[in-house]
Amino acid sequence: MSTLTTVLLSGAPSLAGWGVHAWWLRARLHTARRDPLTGLRTRDGFTRSATVLLKDPRAVVVLADVDKFKQVNDRFGHAAGDTLLKATADRLTHHVGRFGVVGRLGGDEFGAVLLDDHGTVADLLAVLHGVLARPVEGEDPAVHTTVSLGWVRAADFPTDGLSGLMRRADEAMYAAKQGRTGMRRAGLGRLFATLAGRRAGRHGARTTAPVVEVAA
Repeated sequence: MSTLTTVLLSGAPSLAGWGVHAWWLRARLHTARRDPLTGLRTRDGFTRSATVLLKDPRAVVVLADVDKFKQVNDRFGHAAGDTLLKATADRLTHHVGRFGVVGRLGGDEFGAVLLDDHGTVADLLAVLHGVLARPVEGEDPAVHTTVSLGWVRAADFPTDGLSGLMRRADEAMYAAKQGRTGMRRAGLGRLFATLAGRRAGRHGARTTAPVVEVAA
């Protein structure tokens, strides 16, 4: 047996060990980027995937916030609230499609980036808004609520990165929630005045904010 063969064979257990360790690290990283309740990407994982998708001119950024979620928890319990979040995550994932990405950004707030192939994203989101308001199958029909949506076309703001587009979608979503319209698109006008990216009504935001200019 040659010296080279002897060295390779003696190192085989170490190489195998490193291979298992690398697999374990990748599995842990994958798990860390997934929300344990919904299975969606966490904010970090969502940011990575969304940033890549925004290179496509068809990209649309969507923010979704469950309305009156605390009331659901208080009335029906946290298990019912968790069921509602899971259903919201599943419905978002289905409508965004396999070429988009959905993430749970925290609490009852979700983010998504999808590709608008035919210029019909407004119609798609209108359907989605109705679907999100349906009761969860197999659960108490009373366990349901609406979801406010805010969205923005990346092509409308070509100099914005993901954080800027999410801020615009967040402003539109907040306007939809405040106006009880269900869904708003971030237009080409002014946003609510913000401080350090905080929308009006959040801690740290200015209290004198202009009315947001949006398109339905």
